[in-house]
Amino acid sequence: MAKLTKEQIIESLKEMTLLEVNDLVKAIETAFGVTAAAPVAAVAAATGPAEAPTSVTISLIEAGVQKVAVIKTYREATGLGLMEAKAAVEKTPAVIKENIKPEEAEEIKKKFEAAGAKVKIEA
Repeated sequence: MAKLTKEQIIESLKEMTLLEVNDLVKAIETAFGVTAAAPVAAVAAATGPAEAPTSVTISLIEAGVQKVAVIKTYREATGLGLMEAKAAVEKTPAVIKENIKPEEAEEIKKKFEAAGAKVKIEA
């Protein structure tokens, strides 16, 4: 069998219907054990670098077993009273602070994690 050139393959593809091309792609995937789907990392790289957020929101996801320590940390971070902080910690997920600098959010996150809580930072 004669080897086909790239140009010959492209010309034959131009003559196919979309269904025929789709069948061809599936056959190639099966024959070579590959997938024609674009990798997610490649798609993300093609869209360009993401800009770092200028303000974020930090939320308490889980209080953990040391609730008293988490309540104290919540009070320290928010300035709320004991009852308000206790209610927020018991009703997780709860927003700790909104529209703060990412650096401040990281500091708060470290304090909560030291108290045994799980927190999430979102842009």
